Amino acid sequence: MSDARGPESKDDVPPIFGGFAPAIEYMTDAAQRSLLFLDVMRQRGNAFRERAAQKAPHVLDYQVELVVDGRTLERPVNYALTRVVPPAGVEIDPTRRPFVVVDPRAGHGPGIGGFKSDSEIGVIFKAGHPCYFIGFLPEPMPGQTIADIARAEAAFLEKVIALHPDADGKPAVIGNCQAGWAIMMVAAIRPELFGPIIAAGSPLSYWAGVHGKNPMRYSGGLLGGSWLTALTSDLGNGKFDGAWLVQNFENQNPANTLWTKQYNLYSKIDTEAPRYLDFERWWGGHVNLDAEEIQFIVDELFVGNNLASGHIKAADGTAIDFRSIRSPIVVFCSKGDNITPPQQALGWILDLYGDVDEIRSYGQTIVYTIHESAGHLGIFVSSGVARKEHGEFSSNIDLIDTLPPGLYEAVFTAKTADTDNPDLVSGEWVMRCETRTLDDIRALGGNDAADDRRFATAARVSEINLALYRSYVQPLVRAMANPQMADWLRRMHLLRLQYEIFSNANPFMAQVAAAADKVRAERKPVDANNPFRAIQEVMSKQIVTALDAWRDASERLSEQAFLSIYGSPTLQRAVGIDPESDERPRRAAKSPLHKQFLEQRIAELKSRIGEGGLREALVRATIYTGAARASVDERGFEAIRRIRLAKSEASRLTLAEFKKLVREQFFMLLIDQDAALNAIPALLPDSAEERRKALEILREVISAAGEITPQVRARLDQVSDLFDPNRPRSNVSKMPAPEPARKSNRPQAS
Repeated sequence: MSDARGPESKDDVPPIFGGFAPAIEYMTDAAQRSLLFLDVMRQRGNAFRERAAQKAPHVLDYQVELVVDGRTLERPVNYALTRVVPPAGVEIDPTRRPFVVVDPRAGHGPGIGGFKSDSEIGVIFKAGHPCYFIGFLPEPMPGQTIADIARAEAAFLEKVIALHPDADGKPAVIGNCQAGWAIMMVAAIRPELFGPIIAAGSPLSYWAGVHGKNPMRYSGGLLGGSWLTALTSDLGNGKFDGAWLVQNFENQNPANTLWTKQYNLYSKIDTEAPRYLDFERWWGGHVNLDAEEIQFIVDELFVGNNLASGHIKAADGTAIDFRSIRSPIVVFCSKGDNITPPQQALGWILDLYGDVDEIRSYGQTIVYTIHESAGHLGIFVSSGVARKEHGEFSSNIDLIDTLPPGLYEAVFTAKTADTDNPDLVSGEWVMRCETRTLDDIRALGGNDAADDRRFATAARVSEINLALYRSYVQPLVRAMANPQMADWLRRMHLLRLQYEIFSNANPFMAQVAAAADKVRAERKPVDANNPFRAIQEVMSKQIVTALDAWRDASERLSEQAFLSIYGSPTLQRAVGIDPESDERPRRAAKSPLHKQFLEQRIAELKSRIGEGGLREALVRATIYTGAARASVDERGFEAIRRIRLAKSEASRLTLAEFKKLVREQFFMLLIDQDAALNAIPALLPDSAEERRKALEILREVISAAGEITPQVRARLDQVSDLFDPNRPRSNVSKMPAPEPARKSNRPQAS
């Protein structure tokens, strides 16, 4: 017998049992897999205990160097800024803007943004950018607040900027999950510190959603509000155990929690253990939050939904308004995310703006992309997502930074042999930013006025219950709480016990390691065609189906309960909500000062339409011609970048100067298109040769994205006439503005 791994293994079965060979082979295999499974659980438990003993545990697959320790700041926090050391063979361009990856503090330890090579940090290095990482320690500093953390993150960015004085832009900041709203708050307070912001899987509009899906948003109301958060923090002696946040994630998918994750390991025990243990290093690394931190998060964000509406105040008393952010905002979400569905990731745009023109009036650029299937964790840990979406964002971050203000959707198509100008594409995908309107966001679904009244009622009930708890129960709980009891409660949490009981701390596990080694030496995997293996797979699918049905029934019941309880007109009146009002609560207020500033800015730009030279004329002509496509392709920007870099140092625009130039010319065309076009001939040099070269550059950029449509061709011909030195400098023919690209007309992303 040459191998025990196939049908030959039945030769080991005595002839008298030949008819029972498949059953005996399966039972042997199942027994071996069970013991090996136990050994993996033992390894997982031991790794959990080792990590719990570390002072600064993380799962980064990269070496880091401490730059700023947040515990040394004036208002100390348990955060730290580190520089990620590039792996051997990776070359970093010191002139490129640095990236800063901020990990979520949602119950787990830091490092998920870079725990393998195909990760956010990995693709940042591949694109040649310096990279920094903001992580945290397992224990909060006493009394630290969200405001303190915001100050610390601002200080970290100041340090990064100081370390890269020659960079071609401010740091690009990636906020994963809960870190997304945190960096958005900092960017609203200190907009001058930020380059493009990437909010990946980040909830920003906490009430938003659609009926029948993702009922996690109902949890606060069904639990009676945030009083339970206060109780948990008090029992923890001033600390909130992050394991409860992880438990919330676990509860969203009971089939995976109770069965699939473990069964996948058991059924593939010979190959799956390393991947399983690698992920569990992060999933089981629970951290604590200060009581004041978590209370703010639950009261102001998840229950109150006060962030996007401008109801949260900074330390100096000013409202935190996302419209103050001056950097491009990239929102990455997924339809498969049951923690932060697209409505919660994008609904804030509808809360702040009435239309795209209002977005432009604030000079804001918002780019979003919606994955079709990635789960919440897949947004951060999937190798495919890292290579595609995160890789394209990293490679094209300068394109995103220089986009004219407006709303765009990033669309990715695979680069193939038929792709035009493939040398202008940095990776395996072509990124195109297509213009969108707020109707595209509305089409995703969301709350109506009645839904918002229900959530507003739940927020009021939460305030009442929290006040009652603080008045009558909290003093008693705090009198009983002490560090020893808090530590015991944390250790006895079920999520921690599932690690502890299978570790070497359990004397019954002492013999598992030796027995597992013996099994590996004598391993006899069952044949894939064994009928009992097929029965096992069928039973597993039935268990998953049953657990999914249980989850769906529970979610329907939860939704019906929430809608019925908080939709009651009697309850709404009792807490001060008018059940007859169609006014949407928690909408951001409009500032009269903004209108005044806008009028002044329009007047200024109108007065400068005729100012400038060849650069202004060429950029204006490029924007006008390319606008017919209603999209911006990375190949066109790469062509511009190469032309810009080919200039001498003396004449080359910096990226910041180029961005300012693009935005001013875009707004001039938006304010008065005819006047802006009529002024182009006056901006051009008299030299026919210089005009010819400029026109060649224009055609090169426009053709970089591939086939030129008839409307683009018409505009290109029109602009070509403007560059003709013999043409009169007036009487520009009018061209209608392009229609926004609709989803039904665009090529499907691969």
